[in-house]
Amino acid sequence: MQNLVILAGNVGATPETRSTQGGTKITQFSLATSRPKRDSEGKIMKDSDNRRIEDTEWHRITCFNGVGKTVAQYVDKGQKVMVRGRIHYTRWTDQENIERYGVEIIADEVTFLSRGRQSQGNTQDHGGLDDDDVPF
Repeated sequence: MQNLVILAGNVGATPETRSTQGGTKITQFSLATSRPKRDSEGKIMKDSDNRRIEDTEWHRITCFNGVGKTVAQYVDKGQKVMVRGRIHYTRWTDQENIERYGVEIIADEVTFLSRGRQSQGNTQDHGGLDDDDVPF
């Protein structure tokens, strides 16, 4: 059995990078995916202008190492990306002793489906990164 998730959607905000005490860099961003909303008969619902009504879901994406470096350099809010990775559940107790739960996608690959931010001085197709840093 395998834990595999593939999502394609729009980046919700500019990715944020932080470092652990051990020096590992972690880059995170939100990803919005949408699907048509359906009525009780399974028909796609439309608004008064005859446009499709969609349900949007938000996903927290976490990237490490080379994937995180590339995402931090080139991904921006609104960009379309495809994420391939695994789902990860977390559980913790907060300061008020309440048990909390969370879920995130740990990205193994992030593929750009639209243009994002350009690196300054970028003259190569993959941003001047070494081949082992390119996630695609």
